[in-house]
Amino acid sequence: MWVCVSDTFEEISVANAIIEGLGESTSSLSEFQSLMSHIHRSIEGKKNFLILNDVWDGDYNKWAPFFLCLNHGLHGSKILVTTRNELVARMMGSTNIIFIEQLTEEECWSLFKRLAFFGCSFEDCERLEPIGQKIARKCKGLPIAAKVIGNLLRSKSTIKDWQRILDSEMWKAEEIGKGLLTPLLLSYNDLSSNSMVKRFFSYCAVFPKDYNMYKEELISLWMAQGYLNAEEYEEKEMTGEECFNILAARSFFQEFEKNDDDDIMSCKMHDIVHDFAQFVSSKECLWLEINSTKESVINAFGGKVRHLGLKFKGGASFPMSIHGLNRLRTLLIDDESPPNSSLDKIPENVGKLMHLKYLNLSELHIERLPKTLCELYNLQKLDIRGCRNLRELPTGIGKLKNMRSLLNGLTCSLKYMPIGISKLTSLRTLDKFAVGGGVDGGSTCRLECLKNFQLIRKCGIEGLSNVSHLDEAERLELKNMENLLHLYLWFEVVDREDEDWEDEEENEDEGGEDEDEDGGYKEEKGGKVVDGEYEERRRKNEKDEQLLEALQPPLNVEKLWILFNGGNILPKWLTSLTNLSDLKLVFCENCEQLPPLGKLPLEKLELCHLKSVKRVGNEFLEIEESEDDPSSSSSSSSVTAFPKVKSLEIKELEEGNYRITRKENISIIPRLSSLRI
Repeated sequence: MWVCVSDTFEEISVANAIIEGLGESTSSLSEFQSLMSHIHRSIEGKKNFLILNDVWDGDYNKWAPFFLCLNHGLHGSKILVTTRNELVARMMGSTNIIFIEQLTEEECWSLFKRLAFFGCSFEDCERLEPIGQKIARKCKGLPIAAKVIGNLLRSKSTIKDWQRILDSEMWKAEEIGKGLLTPLLLSYNDLSSNSMVKRFFSYCAVFPKDYNMYKEELISLWMAQGYLNAEEYEEKEMTGEECFNILAARSFFQEFEKNDDDDIMSCKMHDIVHDFAQFVSSKECLWLEINSTKESVINAFGGKVRHLGLKFKGGASFPMSIHGLNRLRTLLIDDESPPNSSLDKIPENVGKLMHLKYLNLSELHIERLPKTLCELYNLQKLDIRGCRNLRELPTGIGKLKNMRSLLNGLTCSLKYMPIGISKLTSLRTLDKFAVGGGVDGGSTCRLECLKNFQLIRKCGIEGLSNVSHLDEAERLELKNMENLLHLYLWFEVVDREDEDWEDEEENEDEGGEDEDEDGGYKEEKGGKVVDGEYEERRRKNEKDEQLLEALQPPLNVEKLWILFNGGNILPKWLTSLTNLSDLKLVFCENCEQLPPLGKLPLEKLELCHLKSVKRVGNEFLEIEESEDDPSSSSSSSSVTAFPKVKSLEIKELEEGNYRITRKENISIIPRLSSLRI
């Protein structure tokens, strides 16, 4: 079991992490003693190896219950603790303390030159080596110092530049962490003085240590703060990507997760780098754990804080003093309290944070948002993803005319959109537009309201089966929304969490209904088949089919998901989407035949739970059968089906079968690198 502790030793968090490391769930446990009893039962009579990584807290009273509990493992069990404080190691009762020595001068030089001289000619290496050795000695055997300065000098090729780093007064700056942060400061100061990159880096201090930062999300946060000065949205994204890559190349980021194309998807910051980010942010960025004693801590920072993250522990209440932070631009709320004492209400005074641009309330147990939230006129990004109890959006949401992103996915209790949402004409991202919901039609935003979102790039529409009239979809004219690149069409609303909804749906299908040969459902009552439900389903399926045909996206759409559509056939326009790279067809259970997709530029294809598709063959691959013709034998042409697909997932298809009678060279999915069946 591996548990990253960092900062303060929070007993409930550590206990939860140990149980998760055992591969078990903690959802039914909330009290600390219950968690400890669970650990006791799980490890008793077993040999265990527990790693507690980066422990700082020297409070023995927090550690004692764990020590007693973990003693019930089988003889030979071990606990490995890593810490930068010898007193912490001794407090925890360590019996064999290993002091990690600094790198030797030779080792440090080896690491440094591998980075600093990467790609250099032999002549340049020979010319710069004497200065390089002196710089490496100043790194004092610290691997992170050698890494940061080595990467910094990789972009410098003159003796003057290298000498400037060697002679810098920063090496003498003992006040910044006894020289530990010096290499980082040198690299940081080397960033152009008029560069936005410094601001981007210091902003990262708003996240807690060991936080997994997603590149796309980080760039969108920089955009929300107005850090990217480009005019066009695409230019801002590109500039943000360039700045991210600069920081990654300078070793400010680490632990990269990459996709199949070797592009960085997410990363973390080393603890020392995080400390440095806080140092250079001059207290503008702050992450706090909130309990009953932290009210005064917030007051102490007064008007300095611009970007604030709050983690609530043990049922702590929302600090009322937060409205005094009148320069606040970012507010992140994280609640790790047990379910019975979790944060379920955001106070009305949040509306006083007039300069707020980004508000993150994701995965909270709130049922509603305060009406005063609609007074945050500068708000550009609102994240309420995973607020599964949230039932409605405030009616005044249309006042937030600067809103660029409304992230409201995984809000299963949210069944409709208030009519005011149609005024958010600056939206680029809308995770979920819920259709219907059974409320008064006068206060509900109809499907055609989406026509106002001409700038939108990403949009999910849920509950399409609730659309009452086909002309609603036709009046929407989705195909004319040229900025729309990612479109998700949900014909039914499913209570889902990440991808778990697929398994939940499978379990529901195992209930008391039987599927007939035609794909309809007939319910058994008293030994007789009642087929009224089948007729109703048939009409619904026909409506779904026509509705999907009317929801033709723009031809340049890049990502398209169609889920729970009840039609027998897929729309004709699907084959005309010449920029489509990601296609997902899921739970389209009455669809009988897949259209010819083999020539589309797809990179990712997912076909799941298409129960009525009995066979995929030549027509799907777009490989035509031809008669044996002597005149064709001399042809040297070739045919490639799905030339760009890298990721393919197929679930619940009966047969894949194709018959090749052509003389050309046939290639099927030549770039496939990920396959799941």
